[in-house]
Amino acid sequence: MPIANYTSSVAPTKSVNEITEMLVKAGARGIATEYDDGHVIALTFALVFDGDTYHYTLPVHVDRVLATLRAQKVDRRFLNLDHAERVAWRILRDWVRAQMAIIATEMVTAPQIFLPYMRTSTGGTVYDNWEIGHQLPAGSPA
Repeated sequence: MPIANYTSSVAPTKSVNEITEMLVKAGARGIATEYDDGHVIALTFALVFDGDTYHYTLPVHVDRVLATLRAQKVDRRFLNLDHAERVAWRILRDWVRAQMAIIATEMVTAPQIFLPYMRTSTGGTVYDNWEIGHQLPAGSPA
């Protein structure tokens, strides 16, 4: 079975705007859109938690979505970068929407959900630092 949203015709900008609205409702501040060659590749935003401001980056990897679509042998009309970009952003939009529901029920907080995407002093994310040697950044709780 192909990945979710693999037939999406929703423009990436619409998904990005919907994600932005959800993040603002969750208390995000200073949302920025990152571009590469005219295509949105990430959303960067800040959340305030216990009086401190933390910065996060939610990326999309269109090339990975396209590779998945190819591996799943979907119809050829869905096998191009523009389509993969639509699918990637729609998947991220659905993920953020699901996280907002969990936050709304107070099962978790926004910082818990977005922790892997938190920017560190090294410029990467918490996950990036963990991935390199499976270590948390210095000063992080064990």
